[in-house]
Amino acid sequence: MGIFIKNETQIGKMRIASRIVAETHQLLERSIRPGITTRELNILADDYIRSCGAVPSFLGYKMTGEGFPAAICVSVNEEIIHGIPSRRQLKSGDIVSIDIGAYIERFHGDAARTHAVGNVLPERQQLIDVTKQSFFEAIKYARAGKHLHEISFAIEDYVERYGFSIIREFCGHGVGRKMHEDPQIPHYKQQSRGPRLQRGMTLAIEPMVVMGTPDIRILDDNWTVVTKDRSCAAHYENTVLITDGEPDLLTLL
Repeated sequence: MGIFIKNETQIGKMRIASRIVAETHQLLERSIRPGITTRELNILADDYIRSCGAVPSFLGYKMTGEGFPAAICVSVNEEIIHGIPSRRQLKSGDIVSIDIGAYIERFHGDAARTHAVGNVLPERQQLIDVTKQSFFEAIKYARAGKHLHEISFAIEDYVERYGFSIIREFCGHGVGRKMHEDPQIPHYKQQSRGPRLQRGMTLAIEPMVVMGTPDIRILDDNWTVVTKDRSCAAHYENTVLITDGEPDLLTLL
């Protein structure tokens, strides 16, 4: 499959989907507190996405085997990605990563955030902050004429300064008519420059950063990815439109 360059009509539809994602994140950020369950966050997100005329991109999404059983991914502490909402209550000191996708008019928007719950240890807050900033360091290179792996290099270069590690088994991706399109976007340094970025590309750039070693395992639910050493993980993502100038972050309000 080739890289999908979007025209203005398609970009307009992606703006709608992406805005719904951003608004859903805003709603959940206001709702996160000690005592709320991850299932309650899922219900809030599902209801809001549907109230906007969209459907959750992740519900029923298949990687291997059965489809994902919830509207959003909610991953707590050592859970890196693909956490399944449950009756688990968040408690003060936790960090929680939320990944949201919305599908409307045949296009997707996709974004993730990690939040502190109540009062967290300083090193956990630093992990959240470094993960988010690594994204913003990377998008300095997200413009037409640059090369994809300049984004990859910038992420790992920034993260390594703080002694954290990048997850390598999962990567960013193109997004549009499908949730996962070409190109794949590693978040660590590459030997090649990668493809040249072009105006109209829409990319989901999403560093996943851990406090300890980058080794992972997948739980028996066949979805939840955790750190093998049980160290905390953070995740930050936006849907990014490549332009001739500054990148357009579609999933930021």
